Amino acid sequence: MKGRGGLVYSTELGRTCRDCRRPLGDCRCREPVAPAGDGVVRVLRETKGRKGAGVSVVTGLPLAAAELGSLATKLKKRCGSGGTVKEGRIEIQGDHRDLLVTELGKLGYTVKRAGG
Repeated sequence: MKGRGGLVYSTELGRTCRDCRRPLGDCRCREPVAPAGDGVVRVLRETKGRKGAGVSVVTGLPLAAAELGSLATKLKKRCGSGGTVKEGRIEIQGDHRDLLVTELGKLGYTVKRAGG
């Protein structure tokens, strides 16, 4: 942060960037950076914190937030279930690990099925 302060919300524009004063959707000063990793996409199943309901989790994708969202939409449609993008991970409801590994492999990613 550059310490300039200033307007961060406007009723006309909504939330604005502190640095360039543009709406956050149009901000050009902070381009999203793809997460660093080992280049392997991992697909696993998680039930923790979901009262036993399992979700398939895709981690390690080298994509920015917008591209991650569009890939999540494509995968959810392919699996025929709901899901979300949280903290750089794609979560898809249900156990669809085999299908996800196949689909991500077709898209050119190096994929590993992680966990049990």
